[in-house]
Amino acid sequence: MPMTTPRTVLASLAACGAMLTAAPLAAQSDESAAVFANIRAHEFNPTRGGFTSDRDLGKPGVASLDDTDWKVRTLAVRDLVKAGPAAVPALIAALGDENVHVRYLATMALGIQRASDAASALEKTLREDKDSTVRSQAAIALGQIGLKTSLAAVQSAQKGDKDRDVQHQAELAAYAIEHAKPATPELAAAYGALDESTFGIARVGEPAPDFTLPDTDDKTWKLSDFRGKKPVVLVWVFADWCPVCHGEFREFMALRGEFEAAGIQPFTLECHDTFPARMMVGKELEPRYWFAKESFKDNYTRNIWWPHLVDRAAAVGLRYGVQPMTFAVHSEYINRPSVAIVDKDGVLRFLYQGTFWGDRPSIHDILEMVKSGRYEFAAPKRLTPKPVPAK
Repeated sequence: MPMTTPRTVLASLAACGAMLTAAPLAAQSDESAAVFANIRAHEFNPTRGGFTSDRDLGKPGVASLDDTDWKVRTLAVRDLVKAGPAAVPALIAALGDENVHVRYLATMALGIQRASDAASALEKTLREDKDSTVRSQAAIALGQIGLKTSLAAVQSAQKGDKDRDVQHQAELAAYAIEHAKPATPELAAAYGALDESTFGIARVGEPAPDFTLPDTDDKTWKLSDFRGKKPVVLVWVFADWCPVCHGEFREFMALRGEFEAAGIQPFTLECHDTFPARMMVGKELEPRYWFAKESFKDNYTRNIWWPHLVDRAAAVGLRYGVQPMTFAVHSEYINRPSVAIVDKDGVLRFLYQGTFWGDRPSIHDILEMVKSGRYEFAAPKRLTPKPVPAK
C-alpha cells in the first residue's frame, strides 16, 4: 500500500562522495586498479553473441547458484561508483582495456555516475568496440548521462549497428536524451549502499526480509505492510526486451480475477532505474520489438493492475538471492529469473532462482502454489551443475 519514506541514503552517499573526491587522486587510481585487477583475474563463464553459456555444460545460462560471476561484477560496479568522480579518468582509460569484462563494467559505472566527461569516449566505444555487450552498455550509459551532443552517436548506432540488441538500446538512449530521462541520483546511491553481508540472507521458513521500494509512478510500497493481511508474490523480471517477461505480464493480466479472489498481492520487480522500468510497463516510448507483431503499449497502460517495482542495483533482490548480472541475455547482463512467495504472516514460503532465462514457475504455477499451500516446483529444463570430481 502506498506510503512515503525519507531518502536519507542520498545524503549519506553525497557525503561519502565528497570525502572520496577530496581523497588523493593517486589513492583513487590505486583503488580502481585493484578493482580492474580482480576482474581480470576472474574466470567468467563465456559469453558469445550476447548470450552467456555455462562453462561446463555449454548451454545458455549458469547452472550453479554458487557461481561467483555475478558477485565479482556487482561488487566491482559498487566500488567503482563509490570511488566517485576522481575515478572517472581511470574508467575512461579502461574502455580500451583488452579484457571485455573490464570494458563492460567501466562503461556501466560511467553511466551510473552520469560522467559527462566520458561521453566522447563512450561514443567511440559505441562505434568501435567489437563486443555487443559493451556497445549495448555504452548506448545505455550515454542515455543515462543524457548529453544532447551524444544524440547523433546513439541515433547512428540505432540505424547502423550490426546487432539488433545494440540497435534497441540505442533507440532507448536516443529517447532518454531527447526527453531528459537520465540516470537518477538514487541509482548511484543504491549501488554505493550495497552491503555484501546482506546478500542471500532470505531463508525459506523464516520472516521475509522487509523492504520499501518505489513503483514506476514513484509510489512506495513496504512488504511488511501486508503482514497479517494477505500473501505476497514477488517476481523479478529482466527488461523490456524480454519476450518471456512480456508473456508473464500477459499471464498476470489474464489471471487478475483469480489473484484478487484469492486475496494475493503480486509485485513484479526490475533491477534497473526508473526509465527502463517504465519502459517495461509501456509508460514511455514503444520501440520496435522483433518478437511483437502487435502493439502492447496501450494494453499495458490499461490492464497492468499490479505494481512494478524499481529495484535499483538489485538492492532488494540481492537479499533474496536474485544474483544480478549472472549471465548475458540479448547483450545485457541480467539477474536470475526469481520468485519469492511470502505468506500472510510474513514468512518466506518459497524461493526460486532460475538457471537460465526461461527457468522459473509460470504465473499460473505461482497462483496454484499460494492457493493450495503446497510450495513445490520442479522445472523440467532446469540446468544441473556438472558434478565436481572427487579428489
